[in-house]
Amino acid sequence: MGGYTIGIDVGGTKTAYGLFDEKLNIIARERRASDAGMDGEAFFGAIAETVKGMLPGGDLSKLNGVGIGMPSYIDYQKGYIIKTSNLVNIRDFYARDFLSAKLDGARVALDNDGHAGALAEHRYGAGRGFTHMLYCPVSTGLSSGIIIGNELFRGSYGFSGESGHMIATPGEGLLCGCGNRGCVISWCSGSMIVKHIQNWIGAGEKTVLTEIAGSADAIQTYHINEAYDSDDGLAIRAVEQMAKYLAVWLFNLYVTLNINCFVFGGGLLNMGDRLFPRVREQFDAYNRDAHPVYFKTAELGGDYGIIGAASLVG
Repeated sequence: MGGYTIGIDVGGTKTAYGLFDEKLNIIARERRASDAGMDGEAFFGAIAETVKGMLPGGDLSKLNGVGIGMPSYIDYQKGYIIKTSNLVNIRDFYARDFLSAKLDGARVALDNDGHAGALAEHRYGAGRGFTHMLYCPVSTGLSSGIIIGNELFRGSYGFSGESGHMIATPGEGLLCGCGNRGCVISWCSGSMIVKHIQNWIGAGEKTVLTEIAGSADAIQTYHINEAYDSDDGLAIRAVEQMAKYLAVWLFNLYVTLNINCFVFGGGLLNMGDRLFPRVREQFDAYNRDAHPVYFKTAELGGDYGIIGAASLVG
C-alpha cells in the first residue's frame, strides 16, 4: 500500500484532519469548525475541498484512501448516515459514495467516531493487551466503541455503541438530538449539561458562571471548572449530575457486556479530578463484584480520532 491516507474526526463543534504517510505516520494536521447548519452535501463537499488541499499538489492519484469517524448512526455496509445528534442536518445521506465521487473515486471508509477511536486505542493506545475493551468518548456527546475478541463489534446494522442514547428517565428531562427525552446524553454530556445550567439560571438560580462566561448564553463546559474551583453551588450541582448519570451509563454497559476495560477519551477529560473520581466512586457503589474493572485514559491524546479514522482504511 502506497500513497497518503487522510483520517478525519468529525465532532459536534470541530472537524480534525490528519495526513498520514504509507506507514501511518502523521505528517500534517488541519482543523475546521463543524458547521451545524450544513446538510450532508454541503458538509461533505467542504470535506472534499479540505482533503484536496492537504494532498501535495492536490494530486488525488496519491491518495490511498480517506477514513472518517462521525458522531452519527451509520449503516456501515452502505456508507449511509442515518442521523447525527449534534449535527442534525446531516442525516439520510449516502456520505461514503458522495465523497468518493467528489474525490475521483478514491476509497472512503465511513464509521461511527466511537468505532474509530476504539480501533486506535486498542491497536496503539491504552487498550493494548486487552482482548475485550470499551472505548468511551465523553465530550459533546457520549458513545462506545466495542472491541470483542480483539475485533470491532459493529452489530447488525453497523451502529453498535450508541450507548449514550440509552434511556435513563423515560420521557423526562431535556430533548436530545436523538429524538428522545431522558437518554443518558441528555443528562450529562458536555453540550447538554450547559443547557441544564442555562435552565437553572433561567429559573433564578445564582452562579458565578454568568460572570466567568460573560452571560448565560456564553457558558461553555470549560467554564464549569473555574466555577467549581470557587465552590460555586450550581457548578457543583452540575458536576454531581454528570457523575451520577455517567456512572449509571458505565455500570449498565459493564453488566450488559461484562467487559472490564474502559478507555476514556474526549473533552470532558479536561474536568479531571473534579468529575472522574466521583464517577468511579459511584460506579463502585453499584458494582458489588470483586473482579477488577479498569478505568483508563486514552493514550493517543488529541490525535486518537484521526488515527482511528485512518485505521478504518486499513
